[in-house]
Amino acid sequence: MPRARLSARTRTLAVTAAAVTLGATFYGVGAATADNSVPRSDKTIPNLTDVVNEIKAYYGDTVDASGEHQASPTSNYAKQVAGIEAQATSYLAKVTKDEHGGHGQHGKPAKKPAIVLDVDDTSLLTYNYELEVGFNYTPATNSAYIANKTMPTVFGMDAVANWSAAHGITVFWITGRPEAQRADTVRNLSAVGYKSVPDTAHLYLKNSTTPPAYLPCGATCTTIEYKSGTRKHIESLGYDIVGNFGDQYSDLSGGYADKSFKLPNPMYYLP
Repeated sequence: MPRARLSARTRTLAVTAAAVTLGATFYGVGAATADNSVPRSDKTIPNLTDVVNEIKAYYGDTVDASGEHQASPTSNYAKQVAGIEAQATSYLAKVTKDEHGGHGQHGKPAKKPAIVLDVDDTSLLTYNYELEVGFNYTPATNSAYIANKTMPTVFGMDAVANWSAAHGITVFWITGRPEAQRADTVRNLSAVGYKSVPDTAHLYLKNSTTPPAYLPCGATCTTIEYKSGTRKHIESLGYDIVGNFGDQYSDLSGGYADKSFKLPNPMYYLP
């Protein structure tokens, strides 16, 4: 989910630093409060270098032969993701059992079950890009990176998606990436092991030039309006979104999903 405005993106480490200070992950309302507060002393602001080192340690930073930063599959990040995925797979297994028994979730009429995945830091890991640009996202650097490099899968999320597809659950992606990045997004998802085809019917990207008619907010949609409105559209096609996966609360807010799964991401916050 690319950052809608540079100003929102560049507050990344300030929000993360506050979270580190409190010893907890806090976004949403807490993040907005942190963004709007003005420190009265430098002593209340964690050292920026220390915060970056905390992020590297959490991801188990390693540098490969080409000089690129990779997250470790044995890192605390990977372990936390694995725990969330285990809960999700257990839940989805129950859903498929209920669906095959002819009953929808929570007594609803049976519909085609589906899951929705965000792309960046839900399906694909942006960790190396963030370090490469010093956590200073710009549309230009992000587009160049996506066009020329292949982001690795978020540990285990390809397995969750592939398990779902193999058990009759349709996989959709909704990303804030612009429509111009469709081909590179399809290439990357396919290259790292996602077996479901991210075609135009299953991969939704943000089209600010000609927004779809099912989004009343058009080109002015907030992230929540865009993503929840697209989920509403998917459900109008006869699907029941049984699981919604995202690394930002804005990926998950707004309804039109039976259950949401929040993946960890201490690198940036998107309203």
